[in-house]
Amino acid sequence: MIFDSTDTYISTDELSMAVDAAVKLQRPLLVKGEPGTGKTMLAEEVAKSLGLRLIQWHIKSTTKAVNGLYEYDAVSRLRDSQLGDERVKDISNYIKKGKLWEAFESDERVVLLIDEIDKADIEFPNDLLQEIDKMEFFVYELGQTISAKQRPVVIITSNNEKELPDAFLRRCFFHYINFPDRETMQEIVSVHYPSIKQDLVKEAMDIFFDVRKVPGLKKKPSTSELIDWLKLLMADDIPDEILTNRDPSKAIPPLYGALVKNEQDVHLLERLAFMHRRESRSN
Repeated sequence: MIFDSTDTYISTDELSMAVDAAVKLQRPLLVKGEPGTGKTMLAEEVAKSLGLRLIQWHIKSTTKAVNGLYEYDAVSRLRDSQLGDERVKDISNYIKKGKLWEAFESDERVVLLIDEIDKADIEFPNDLLQEIDKMEFFVYELGQTISAKQRPVVIITSNNEKELPDAFLRRCFFHYINFPDRETMQEIVSVHYPSIKQDLVKEAMDIFFDVRKVPGLKKKPSTSELIDWLKLLMADDIPDEILTNRDPSKAIPPLYGALVKNEQDVHLLERLAFMHRRESRSN
């Protein structure tokens, strides 16, 4: 395989095969999955594993496709012309290269991460079709076509906040990162904390997966949040018995702020604890 698990990242066989297939097909790898399942980190690890430079383009709600190509600062050029600046004679002085341009002009092959593409406007993916498919774009101000010297490995992540256009999906190799099962989660924890006490891991994961099972939870805790929570438990040197002998009627775990991230879910867990106590009394 081209890519496999590393010292800092656990990859399933399916994910490794998806990376290999995308590279061999020379198509972007579109990765979806719950937030916190390691989609962004995947690009970092693929770059590290292949010995390639990583170029990251983090998408915001205001990002336009043209921002990845280049931006022409006509206002600055007009101002400089009024001031008699010699720089105005060369229009390239007012063109800012985007992340795609940076990836295309690299002499060495790179990994290009387009992170959280679903944050942008619905037309954003369609506006990138030609550039990603043909690996080139035209700069009108310079009258020049920018073509990729080396075809980059393109990894695109999405949190599934918006549906992506069919025409865009056809050009990608798709992989959905399923939430890790307990065995895989154990491997992930071991990668981050190789010397952690296994009793602590067992009890913490019992609580973690129990919280994820709570019906009606607005935001289920993710892998990254479990890692943060374990770090806090170790830093505060929480005795094992606090987790082992935890009163099940108290639905909210210690240092819950690392796992539960909004007040609705806190109130939900509190209501469950109240109902549990009431049922215990009636029995």
